[in-house]
Amino acid sequence: MEKSLFEKAVDWGRRKSPWIIHFNAGACNGCDIEVVDALTPHFDLERFGMLQKGTPRHADVLVVTGAVTLQTRDRLKQIYEQMPAPKFVIAVGSCACTGGIFDGCYCVAGGVDRVVPVDAYIPGCAVRPEAIIDAVMKLLAALEESQKIEG
Repeated sequence: MEKSLFEKAVDWGRRKSPWIIHFNAGACNGCDIEVVDALTPHFDLERFGMLQKGTPRHADVLVVTGAVTLQTRDRLKQIYEQMPAPKFVIAVGSCACTGGIFDGCYCVAGGVDRVVPVDAYIPGCAVRPEAIIDAVMKLLAALEESQKIEG
């Protein structure tokens, strides 16, 4: 079945203007600082159409930093479920990828993938803003390829 013009326009907008939401699941703030740095004019994320949103209902990409604690686990699930499809999750930093040095602690559930499905992992402590930008752009390229196959 061929997509309507409206559906094609929505797909194009989703590829060309990804909106992100950042969630700190219990980080030391090292990766948080790098995520915020990626949003500053120095790295100029807006040239790719990326904007940070304050609500998951308007976001396409969920950027998660820190090991998921027992306190934040349910909130992370809730935010993920509120995002419209198609949605992507990026685990930023060693703690978000695997639980990092906090894995095995009594209050840590582990990495992000133990709570929600993850599309991209960016290992490191702390990651560089360029790596975050690169991961988002690769996800969008994958989305574009999958839409070419479907359509």
